[in-house]
Amino acid sequence: MSRLDLFIDRMMSQRACLNHAAALTADLTGPVFELGLGNGRTYHHMLEIMPDREIYVFERAVASHPDSTPAGNLTVLGDVFDTLPEALARFGATVRLIHADLGGHSAEKNDIFARRVSPLVEPLLATGGLMVSSDRMYFETLKEIDLPEDAVPGRCFIYQR
Repeated sequence: MSRLDLFIDRMMSQRACLNHAAALTADLTGPVFELGLGNGRTYHHMLEIMPDREIYVFERAVASHPDSTPAGNLTVLGDVFDTLPEALARFGATVRLIHADLGGHSAEKNDIFARRVSPLVEPLLATGGLMVSSDRMYFETLKEIDLPEDAVPGRCFIYQR
């Protein structure tokens, strides 16, 4: 499979899983977290499908398209290994949806990152909350749930508290 086809599968799966997760968590209160902003395409999509939600973006440095840049009060700058514990102190276990597209070019590095960040993400989710990730995560108390029909298995994962 070409790299282009892999990318298309990942993007289609990401959209399908985010749409599914937004629907599944529609009745939950609490903020939404986007781990990593990049160009801001996913964040922009999340604004479209969850216009009434506060979406906090965690990023080292903002370099997104102007149409996809969150307001300063919704941007959490710094290393997630510092900012996620601070978010737990601020929000507690109230987050309804967390999305992370690790998206690096090294599956090994993505896996190492996923293993390190999983214990920081897990306590943030509210009961019924979801984690959508482009890579397999490692949780003790969250369960992996079925993907929507239009997602490609292995290209996105959904976990629920």
